[in-house]
Amino acid sequence: MVAATVLVLAITSSITTLQRGFQALDTARNTTHASQVMQSELERLRLKSWAQLQALQDSGDTKVAVAALRGTAGNLTCRRIITGPKTDMKEITLIFSWNGYDGRPHTLRYLTRYGKAGLYDYFYTSH
Repeated sequence: MVAATVLVLAITSSITTLQRGFQALDTARNTTHASQVMQSELERLRLKSWAQLQALQDSGDTKVAVAALRGTAGNLTCRRIITGPKTDMKEITLIFSWNGYDGRPHTLRYLTRYGKAGLYDYFYTSH
């Protein structure tokens, strides 16, 4: 009887551990994919002129195209928001969202600021 109880607890524990491993693997895969999409979008934006960035800002909140990642449910979305906190600065925020393996929503934000004096003068933070 004791051996059967120990065996049931061991099986339950191993299934829980396996599920957590799948959740961690799914989160890592989606985070990597998100960072790749964000990096390519920022590289594309770095080639824009100040007037082109202003036109993108005027168009408002924009959905960024995301290629489907193999093994996901296709619920990955990326949005771009451009604001002008100062007259000589553009703040670009990329927001990447998905529902994880466990059904919980996940979000990554990437914030970049460009100065009018030079589009290569920027700093970033990620959340």
